[in-house]
Amino acid sequence: MAVKSFVTRQLLPTFVERIWGSLTLEPLFPTPASGRIGEVWFPEPSPDVFAPLLVKFIFTTEKLSVQVHPGGPSGKTEMWYILKAEPGATVAVGLKEPLDAATFRAACLSGEVEQLLSWVPVVPGDTVFVPAGTVHAIGAGITLCEVQQNNDVTYRLYDYGRPRELHLDAGLAVSDLTTHPGVETVVGERLATSAYFEVDRWPLTGSRVASAGWLVVLDGTGTVDGHPVRPGEVWKLDQPATVEGTLEVIHARVPV
Repeated sequence: MAVKSFVTRQLLPTFVERIWGSLTLEPLFPTPASGRIGEVWFPEPSPDVFAPLLVKFIFTTEKLSVQVHPGGPSGKTEMWYILKAEPGATVAVGLKEPLDAATFRAACLSGEVEQLLSWVPVVPGDTVFVPAGTVHAIGAGITLCEVQQNNDVTYRLYDYGRPRELHLDAGLAVSDLTTHPGVETVVGERLATSAYFEVDRWPLTGSRVASAGWLVVLDGTGTVDGHPVRPGEVWKLDQPATVEGTLEVIHARVPV
C-alpha cells in the first residue's frame, strides 16, 4: 500500500529576540527566561522544505524601524491582524501625502520621516494589509499575528537613532512614496487577499473543514484532525483537515 504524503502537523515556534521586543508573551506563550522576544516564527522544520508563507506573532514595547520590503515572488507582502493594543497604540503605513524621492531621503536622514508617515490607531480585531513597497512601522504596545511571503528582506530607512545599519539606497529603490488606506474594512471572514495569500478569520463553534494551508489558533479549545490544539499554535495542513471545537482561528492559504 502506498504511504500517504499528506499530513497535518504542528509547526514549532522559533523565538527571536528584538531590541523592541517584550519580556512577557502571555497568554499565548510562557514568559521568556531571558531577553526581549519580539517575534515568534513558525517555519517548516526541515530546510529542504520551502513554504511560500510564514506565520509570525509580533510583540512590541517600542517602535519598530521605519522600513520597506521589496516586491515580486521573492519579495515580502504581509498582513497584520491586531490581537492586543494598549490605549493609543498606532501603526504607520504609507505617507500622509505623496513625496518625491529626494525629499523622502532627506527626511529619513534628518528624522523628519517619522512625522511624514501616516500613523493610524489600531485596536484588537483590526487588519492592516501591507503590500511590498509600502513604507511602514509598527508602534509600541501591540501584539499581532502576521502572515507574509516567506522572505525576510527588510530595508531600514530610519531607526530613531539606534545603532543599526540603514539601507537607504536599496529601500528608496523599492519604496512606494504615496498614501495607504490604513486599517482594512473587513466584511465577513476574509481579512486579506493578495496574489500571494488569502487570509480568513473564523469564529468557530462546531465543526468545519479547512483547506490545505496554515491554521493559527488564537483562542478557545478544540481539535484539528483529532489533535488537541491551544492558543498560540500554528498547524500546517497539507490536505483538507477537520477543525472542531469552540475556537477563534486564522486560516491562511496560497491562492489556487
